[in-house]
This record gives sequence, structure tokens and C-alpha cells, in this order.
Amino acid sequence: QKTRSSLLVRIRDARDDEAWCEFVDVYAPLVYRFARRRGLQNADAADVTQDVLQTVARTINGFEYDPERGSFRGWLLSVARSRLCDFIAGQRRQAQGSGDTRTLGVLEQQPSGDDEENFLECEFRKCVFERAAERVRNEFEDSTWQAFWQTNVEGKGIKQVAESLGMTVRAVYAARNRVLARLKAEVEQLEQ
Repeated sequence: QKTRSSLLVRIRDARDDEAWCEFVDVYAPLVYRFARRRGLQNADAADVTQDVLQTVARTINGFEYDPERGSFRGWLLSVARSRLCDFIAGQRRQAQGSGDTRTLGVLEQQPSGDDEENFLECEFRKCVFERAAERVRNEFEDSTWQAFWQTNVEGKGIKQVAESLGMTVRAVYAARNRVLARLKAEVEQLEQ
């Protein structure tokens, strides 16, 4: 999956609030999860996320998409790593003499670049799915949505869900397929 190039063009205009809201909705949770995975506590991960978003806002005009050099998410990952290193350096300065080496050890664990990129890709897909689900959720009756959610997301059996929702097995399949088709269309739209 790739980042929509139209969104990257639109966020170059700092006054395009709609584009920035969309960008933050998709990428802030991604960066936050990356920081948490690296061992930061909630508040610290939120601070690093804010720093990353500010850096993107300042430097996005210098980003040129070139498939030979890598993806936008790869660039974002390098920005996140850099801000994380800045945070760790700040923590190290504050921790000197405090004996707080355990925290620094957790922060300095360096997963391989491939692990980070795979994690980032997985988190990106989750974020896109969550955003698509938020957008289409209210288009369906609750029982239709629950038939999809319980079978596809929670992994419950079709028959069990049909009984709990008072639906036929055939109705659960139909509901699930309708929601899946709509979600697929929304994900495609988000990725354009």
C-alpha cells in the first residue's frame, strides 16, 4: 500500500486544515505506536509524536517522492527515528548521575530496520482500516455492522453470531459481505 500522493501535495499548504486533519488522523497513531513500541511511556510517546508531526510540517516541502529512494512512510520512519534519538539524548542528559539506566536501556533497543518498516506497514494498514470503519459505520444498521464486526474482527463463528443477533446464517453472510464491500471501497478511496 502507498500513501496517497494527493494528500502529500495538499499538506504542503499549511493552511489546508482538512488535509492536515486527515494526515494527523492516519499518521499520528502510527508514530505514537512506533514510539510506544520502542518503550516510551504514554506522555513521552505523545511528545515524540508531536515533534514528528511538527518536523513533517516544517520539512514536507523538501520531500520529493522517488520510488528509487523509498516511500513516504520510509521517510516518516526516518523522521520518527531521528526525533526518538533526540528524545533519548535529552533523557540521557537528564538521567546522568541518577542511575536510571534501565529506562535508557529500553529506549535504546534498536530493532532492525526491516522490523520497523514491517511494523510501520502493519500499523499503517490498521490506521487506514480504523479510519475507513469510522467513516462507514453509521451507514449500516447496528445488527448489520455487528454481524460483520463479530465475524471478521472478533473471529466469532457465523452460526454463533446469527443466534446472538437473531439473524439467519444467510443474513449474516449478506450483512458481512455488504460491509466488506463498502469498507474495501472506502479503503481504496483513502489510498487514492
